[in-house]
Amino acid sequence: MTISTPDLCDEYGDEVQVAEPIFKHYGGVRQFGGEIVTVKCFEDNSKVGELVKTPGEGRVLVVDGGASPRRSLLGDMLVSHAQANQWSGIVIYGYIRDVEEIAPMPIGVVALGAIPRKTEKRGLGDVNVPLKIAGLNIVPGHYIYVDETGVIVADRALVEAE
Repeated sequence: MTISTPDLCDEYGDEVQVAEPIFKHYGGVRQFGGEIVTVKCFEDNSKVGELVKTPGEGRVLVVDGGASPRRSLLGDMLVSHAQANQWSGIVIYGYIRDVEEIAPMPIGVVALGAIPRKTEKRGLGDVNVPLKIAGLNIVPGHYIYVDETGVIVADRALVEAE
């Protein structure tokens, strides 16, 4: 999928929301997008782990981890599951780990940063709920697009899946 967030902003104007420039790339794919699936969790990635083991069908998992730098919400094992299950990418409003292992994987991953400590598994979190992160209102079923320039969200598909 070829994505240019500047071109999409030029073409669609106010139809797109633009995220605050806070995300860093960690995966091997630098341009990705698709329909949004959401998880809201805090220092517990149980729901993230459950979802990446299901068919992604080219969708993007957007995780609101409350921007906590105390625990990572994603590591190489979960990214490997997501890639194998055909998720287009993962956006983490929080922190990840295993960055050296994730870097060559053929999937898009962006996050606020990295921290080595894993999460506790308590089975907590909400799936497919609206999120407010990075200046965005994110709704499950809407679309997100990510490239080296930024992250944008729209209420409909703007790029055809390949």
